[in-house]
Amino acid sequence: MVMSTARLLPGGPVAEAILAEVAEGVAGLRAAGVTPALATVLVGDDEASAGYIRIKQRQAAELGFASPHVRLPASASQADLHAVLADFNADPGVHGVLLQYPIPGGLDYDRALQTLDPDSDVDGMHPVNMGRLALGLPGALPCTPAAIEALLAYHGVPVAGREVVVLGRGATLGRPLAMLLAQKRPTANAAVTVVHTGVADWARYTRRAEILVAAAGVPGIVRPEHVRRGAVVVGGGVRYAGRRLLPDVDPSCERVAGAITPRVGGVGPVTVAMLFRNALRAARSVVGLADQV
Repeated sequence: MVMSTARLLPGGPVAEAILAEVAEGVAGLRAAGVTPALATVLVGDDEASAGYIRIKQRQAAELGFASPHVRLPASASQADLHAVLADFNADPGVHGVLLQYPIPGGLDYDRALQTLDPDSDVDGMHPVNMGRLALGLPGALPCTPAAIEALLAYHGVPVAGREVVVLGRGATLGRPLAMLLAQKRPTANAAVTVVHTGVADWARYTRRAEILVAAAGVPGIVRPEHVRRGAVVVGGGVRYAGRRLLPDVDPSCERVAGAITPRVGGVGPVTVAMLFRNALRAARSVVGLADQV
């Protein structure tokens, strides 16, 4: 049994606060005659992915979004997928588009993503949006990095001037998070180090972190001996074994951390909320209000 001394940093209240702001923004748009629409595209027969789409569609309906959906068979070609995305690009009534990942082998997700209008990219992963992030320009932020920044801010964890170590260099989390937390903003402005499992003694870096973000996608890789006592530990990386969630951070880290995200209900709910925040931003851009989101 793990005797926890760490303060928990749940994501549920953070997500609720963000979604309440989104719902208010959607209501304002609908009152002005604009119904925001978040389109979803699913390729293949992966039931977990289909389940995620259903959850997002239910959330969209609760928030007041229209949610057009296209499901392509696993036999669909790259051209078929590009055609669906092109149709959504051309539809003025569709403001945000989500291409559910993963897609079947033989199809190129990155190529498909690059055909999408970057202003419709609610995942914030289009190369144009990643470039905007690198340059500090307005644009959709990658959802999980933005979620981690929001979670720390909500729980009053100071980031500015502190040493943050990100374990993991992936394009969806580690690299964009490092860029985000290094920017000069009240909820960022940190000294950020990115380390990865290709470094023989990566724990030498994580043990000095005031804030440690696990983003490696390696179950249980972060253990108490890798954590500075009293540090803030954020579990961003996960893998799934079927429907079972396998986080990067071993539960025993609660013994040494000062604050830690829970195994379930940490960054995940906030990531979903950020997707809808990006969708609202895309819709508001139609009426010239993107800078207010």
